[in-house]
Amino acid sequence: MRRIVLPAILFAACQTTTPPPPAPQTQPMKTIEKLAVAGDTPQRLTQLPRTVIDYDRSLLNDNERQVVAKLIEASKLIDEIFWRQVSEENPDLRSRLQKQASDSALDRTGYEYFLMNKGPWDRLKRDEPFVGTKAKPAGAAFYPEDITKEEFERYVAAHPEKKIELQWLFTIVRRDGTDLVAIPYSAFYRDFLEPAATRLREAAALTTNPSLRNFLNKRADAFLSDNYQDSDMAWMDLDGPIEVVIGPYEVYEDNLFNYKASFESFVTVVDAAESAKLTAYAHALPDMERNLPEPEQYKNLDRGNESPIKVVQELYTAGDARSGVQTSAFNLPNDETVREKKGSKKVLLKNVMDSKFQQSGRPIALRVLDASLLPFLSFDAYFNHILFHELSHGLGPGFLTQPGGERVEVRIPLKNLYSTIEESKADVLGLWNILFALDRRMLTSFGERQLFATYAGLMFRSMRFGIDEAHGRGTALQWNWFRERGAIKPTAGGKYIVDFARTRDAVRDLATELLTIEATGDFNRANALLEKYGKETPEMQSVIDALKDIPVDIWPVFPAAGER
Repeated sequence: MRRIVLPAILFAACQTTTPPPPAPQTQPMKTIEKLAVAGDTPQRLTQLPRTVIDYDRSLLNDNERQVVAKLIEASKLIDEIFWRQVSEENPDLRSRLQKQASDSALDRTGYEYFLMNKGPWDRLKRDEPFVGTKAKPAGAAFYPEDITKEEFERYVAAHPEKKIELQWLFTIVRRDGTDLVAIPYSAFYRDFLEPAATRLREAAALTTNPSLRNFLNKRADAFLSDNYQDSDMAWMDLDGPIEVVIGPYEVYEDNLFNYKASFESFVTVVDAAESAKLTAYAHALPDMERNLPEPEQYKNLDRGNESPIKVVQELYTAGDARSGVQTSAFNLPNDETVREKKGSKKVLLKNVMDSKFQQSGRPIALRVLDASLLPFLSFDAYFNHILFHELSHGLGPGFLTQPGGERVEVRIPLKNLYSTIEESKADVLGLWNILFALDRRMLTSFGERQLFATYAGLMFRSMRFGIDEAHGRGTALQWNWFRERGAIKPTAGGKYIVDFARTRDAVRDLATELLTIEATGDFNRANALLEKYGKETPEMQSVIDALKDIPVDIWPVFPAAGER
C-alpha cells in the first residue's frame, strides 16, 4: 500500500505550495495527403467494361455449390496475398483510395481502376502509374525494391550455397544487413495461408468426390510446407464437375527474373460434353512433339503423356488471375518435374472466351482486316488456337543441361525473357499443331484460311495488352516477323491481307527459332530476337490508336460470388 499511497500524499503537498502545471497542448492530427489520380483514368476504365460471367447452374448440385462457396472464401484470402506480392504498400493505398472514392467521380474511377490493376500501375500501359508517380519495381514485392539484376546475380555468384533458395519459385528475398535472405512463402504469408488452408480442408470435408478431396487436402498441406508437387500430381487426377486451381503458379509479375510465382485462383465447373470432344488431341501429343520443326536432339519425347483437356465455365477468379487482362485458358502445372511424370492439363474457360471474342476480338478483326478476309473470321478457329496454344506449352524443351553440367529448367537461363519467349512459342506452335491436325483431318470445322485470317485479325487484341507484357510483346514479335516476310501485307486502304503460303513458311521458321532458343537456353539470342522484332513500330501504334473505341478486354462480375 505504501508504494501506492505515498506518492499521492507527496502530490497533495505539492498542490498546496506550487501552481498546477499548464495543461498539455493538444497536437494537431496529422493530415493524410490525398492520393493523386491521373485525369484520364475514366477513359482508361472504359477499356475493361464490367461483364457478367455466369455459369449453367444445372451443372452443380446443392452439395457442390457448398463446396464452391468454401473455395471462393479461400480464393479471397489468396487474393490478399497477391495484392502484397505486387506491392507491400497496396493494402494502405487501397484503403486510402476507398476512403476518398466518395470525393469525386475521378477518385471513384481511380479506386475502381486500382482494383482492376491490383495496384497503382496501369497494366495496359506498360505499368505506367495512374495513382501517384512512383515507378513499379521490376521485381514487384518479391525482392528489395532497390535491388538490381546485377546485384542479385553477383550475390548469388558469391554465395552459391544460397542459389537454390534465392531463385526458388516460393521464396521472398529480403535484405539482412549486407546479406540477402530467402523467406518461404509459407512463413511470409502465413496469416493468409493458414485460414486459406482451413477453408480448403472444410471444402474437402464437404465434397463427395474423392479426387477433389485428395487434391484439396494436399494443397492445404502445401500452403504450409511450400511443397506443391504432391498436390500438383493430385490436381492432374481431378475427376469431377468442379475444377479448381489455387496456389502460386505464374511468374509474369516478377519482371526482374521470372523466378517468383504469383498466387492465383480459378474456381470453375466442367462442361463435360464439350470436354469429351477434345480428348483425341491429347492422344496426339507425342506425334505433335515428333512433328516439331527442330533438330532431333532437341525434341522432348520423355514428358508424361497424360494431357487432360477440360472445357469449363468460370465461376470466380482471384489474385494474379484477376488483374488487368483476364485469362482465356491455362496449361498447368508449370513444374517441369511434374510435367515429365504426369504431363499437363489444359483448361479452357469457354464463357470467358466467348465474352472476349464478342467484346473485343471480332470488332478488332473487322476493323483491321481487308474486306476479302472477313468471311473467313471464325470463333472455332479462335477457340482452337487458344486450345492448341495451351497444348503447345507442354511441348518442346523443358529442361536443359548447362555448360557446367547442371540440369535446370529452361526458364532459369532465359531469366526475365522466358515468359515472352514461352508465350510466343505457344502461339506459333499452336498454329503449327493446328496445321498438323488439319492435315490429318482431326479438325474439320474450319480450314487453313480461317485459321490464318482469324489469327492475323486478332493479333492486335493481344498487342493492346501492352508491349512490355509477356503476351503483348510475344505477339508483337510475331506480327513484325510475319510483316518482314510478306506473310501479312497492308493494302492501299490501310487494311491487311494475308499471304497464306508465306504464312505457313513464316510459322515454321519462327517455331524453329523459338524452340532452338529454349533448347539451348541462349539468353543473348533471345534478347537479340526480341530487340529486333518484339517492339512497337509506328505502323503498329497507328493501328492501335485507331482501335481506342473498342474495349481492350473485360472486367468480370461473378454472380456466383454475389457480385453485381
